[in-house]
Amino acid sequence: MTIELKRDLTAAMAQQVQVRGHSFTADVSQAEGGADSGPSPHDLYDAALGACKALTVMWYARKKGLPVEDVQTRIERDDSQERSGVYKLTAKLQVKGNLTDAQLQELHAVAQKCPVHKLMTSVTTEITTELERLP
Repeated sequence: MTIELKRDLTAAMAQQVQVRGHSFTADVSQAEGGADSGPSPHDLYDAALGACKALTVMWYARKKGLPVEDVQTRIERDDSQERSGVYKLTAKLQVKGNLTDAQLQELHAVAQKCPVHKLMTSVTTEITTELERLP
């Protein structure tokens, strides 16, 4: 899969992101030289974790027939030690449904195993960057 980004020429830093048929803007805050016209790359990284956890819990609940009516997720970021190699994210999930304590624990275990959580914590990501001139 390929994700394409092109600079929004009407803004100082903003990028138009194309993912399959979806389009949105990524930008940085005004303090960082942008217009804050969309989420920053860090925001998108953090949001990917929250979305993955919520979607994984919903998928699992439906597969197992668990009575989950709603999942709301909050991601809290502590990037105060990022420059020294520590980036802390806390995921808080709220689940609505007539669930037993055992089912809630089961869903908690599933949320801990979402694919993005695994990517962020237990997979070596190899990145190759190529740069070329635009014509």
